[in-house]
Amino acid sequence: MARFAALLLLSASALGAQSNTGELRLKVTDPSGLGVKTTVEISSEANQYRASLPTDDAGNLAVARLAFGAYQIQISEPGFAKVSEIVDIHSALPTEHTIQLALSTVSAAITVTASETLIDPTRSGSVSSVGSETIEARPTSLPGRSLQDLVNSQPGWLYEGNAVLHPRGSEYQTQFVVDGIPLTDNRSPGSGPEIGADDVQSLAIYTGGYPAEYGRKMGGVIEVNTLETSKPGFHGEDVLSGGSFATFGAFTKAQGVWGKNTLGLSVGGSGTGHYLNPVVPQNYTNAGTTGGASVFYERDFTPSDRLNLIVRHEFARFQIPNEQVQQAAGQRQDGNTEETLGTVSYQHIFSPNVVAAVHGMVRDNSSGLNSNAQSTPVIVIQHNSFFQGYFNASINIHHGVHEWKAGVESDNVMLHEQLHYDITDPSAFDPGTQTPFDFPDGIPSAGTRPDLEQSAYLQDMIHAGHWTVSLGIRWDHYQLVVNQNAVSPRIAVARYFPTADLVVHAAYDRIFQTPSSENLLLSSSPLVVSLNPQVLRLPVEPSHGNFYEGGLTKGFYKKFSVSANFYRREFDDFADDDQIANTAVSFPIAFHNSVLYGAEGKLNLPEWRRLSGFVSYSYMVGNVWLPVTGGLFLGSKASDAVSATTGHLPVSQDQRNTVRIWSRYQVLPRLWFAGGLEYGSGLPVAFDCPPDTTPAECRADALAEALTNYGPAVAARVNFERGRVRPNLALGASMGAEIYKSDRLALVLQADGQNLNDRLNLLDFNGLFSGNAIGPERSYSLRLTASF
Repeated sequence: MARFAALLLLSASALGAQSNTGELRLKVTDPSGLGVKTTVEISSEANQYRASLPTDDAGNLAVARLAFGAYQIQISEPGFAKVSEIVDIHSALPTEHTIQLALSTVSAAITVTASETLIDPTRSGSVSSVGSETIEARPTSLPGRSLQDLVNSQPGWLYEGNAVLHPRGSEYQTQFVVDGIPLTDNRSPGSGPEIGADDVQSLAIYTGGYPAEYGRKMGGVIEVNTLETSKPGFHGEDVLSGGSFATFGAFTKAQGVWGKNTLGLSVGGSGTGHYLNPVVPQNYTNAGTTGGASVFYERDFTPSDRLNLIVRHEFARFQIPNEQVQQAAGQRQDGNTEETLGTVSYQHIFSPNVVAAVHGMVRDNSSGLNSNAQSTPVIVIQHNSFFQGYFNASINIHHGVHEWKAGVESDNVMLHEQLHYDITDPSAFDPGTQTPFDFPDGIPSAGTRPDLEQSAYLQDMIHAGHWTVSLGIRWDHYQLVVNQNAVSPRIAVARYFPTADLVVHAAYDRIFQTPSSENLLLSSSPLVVSLNPQVLRLPVEPSHGNFYEGGLTKGFYKKFSVSANFYRREFDDFADDDQIANTAVSFPIAFHNSVLYGAEGKLNLPEWRRLSGFVSYSYMVGNVWLPVTGGLFLGSKASDAVSATTGHLPVSQDQRNTVRIWSRYQVLPRLWFAGGLEYGSGLPVAFDCPPDTTPAECRADALAEALTNYGPAVAARVNFERGRVRPNLALGASMGAEIYKSDRLALVLQADGQNLNDRLNLLDFNGLFSGNAIGPERSYSLRLTASF
């Protein structure tokens, strides 16, 4: 690790960053030009950003990590006239801006309202912003999924079981870019440790119009900023929470600034009796605990040189929920995930028009699954891990109307996989299925292999009048089970019509998506041929796709905005996932091609008098076409995969209608109420039946199996005739009160109720490629936040 960090520091002349953020450098002076120490209010409705920050004695203020967009700056300093101005941040280069205050006897204030930042006139793709105020007032989540819940509140995103995010129908094709570092592995509660929402300052969520710097996992991109704006002195936050399902949580973070140095740390932990989505209403064996800590250090060596270092460690320990039969047998299965990572970043400004930075990361990640002797129908023991070294370098150049960015990245991952299982109920498996089975079965090289990925990109953001054009091209190389290269052009265009307060945009993205590496070595190994007399094993190829999108955003009455997007996604070798036999071990598969299309709309009301909130609607249709082109299929699934060479079926995320509503009313300056709902029309269901049965017999067998394994309440939530889960509906409400406030301390108490209608919401039903998953029943929680 020491050698890797040294390499990054020595490479500071080839610099770059992977996030669309900039920096504001503000200078506030009096009429004579002398600096003024004052407080500056900075806000952006489109980016959900609001901060109150002090200048230093010389009137200077630097605000880093501002998402691209328009920001309102307000200053109210005694003895001077009030000032309100708009500043555009659309470059990684620092934006220099000077405000000269006028004496209060002179009317020199510029009248600008917050409505000027209601929409971003240069936004050329589908990007949703989630700011600190939304994060702080969010409904309390179950441990392990607070960040995923924030993302899932946006149009186009959908949960299946266990908080696995699916953007616009994609499976396992989401990447989190955390403080400039892309994490492309599965980050759901059952697969990867959590970065908690209390440790997050802002989110930028992309589903279309991707810059060329993003690649590999392209269903959706989530930029996560965990770093606070540096403020003089020492400050922080403590959070305590608890509620239904014996859930509890504690979190603390603090940050201190002295001179050119900033040091921050955070520590948190949680526990619950409802960690994953249960498979039966009784919520058997579903306890879980999480914990984590991070340390952040930043130093501004000069106005042109900045270094930051982050070390983070997180873990989760949890049980796997039982079905009825498994609970009766005394089954106990335990899962675990653990991760330690370190990142280093260095930025250097060569001139007012050239800035560059390097980012690097080393990461150690592991996950496991253990079963007791009473497990049925199979005992599974699994231990997977990987060690990753990542490097990114790029440079930004501003020239006229152009904002150029070029960069390279290298991602090297050493994968390790181990699996053992013993069958305890042979009737649940095809005759001849091998037991026991071990991987890599004395051949260490079969369970260890490097995943080598490199890329380079060039992009240009052109701002010409009311036009914004984003052009980019990306090259990717992927080498694991297969070896491929791809070139991906990107283009996005936006036109702003000021008189109508309207932005119209369109985008085309060429996509190269690498397969999920989860159990890829196992499913692609020749050793699995011994599992079953009938085996189909095909290498999983990367997906190639074309994404098309058009949309608009319009402001109304300077109070609210409405956005609408229409999209179509076409894939070759569409990525999905399946399970090994009757276990919880999943692995990637691929279909010949897929088409997904839909529409999304959102009405956003940042604030009108005392009311704020949003209404969103998503419509999506997704189908995959046979034959299968990658993955492992055993027994009857192998026979079906071989014989089914034509036709199509819906993707497992094909929920046609999704509605989300949330509104908040500020009753008093220190008291608010909020409430809303989420509706989903239901996911498709596929029944795994023998080929010699009729459709009616197949449905009858599926119903009988559902009654035996899950009970009548779950079976009643499936429409066996339509092959769909019945619609879901959950009502929620929150109340928040600032119970104490002083210059040094503020206490906020929040109470939340979720699924207040207490409906049994079935998310997934056991089928070909997914397990059973039930949403939480009616629940309540309290959260106390102390800010100092």
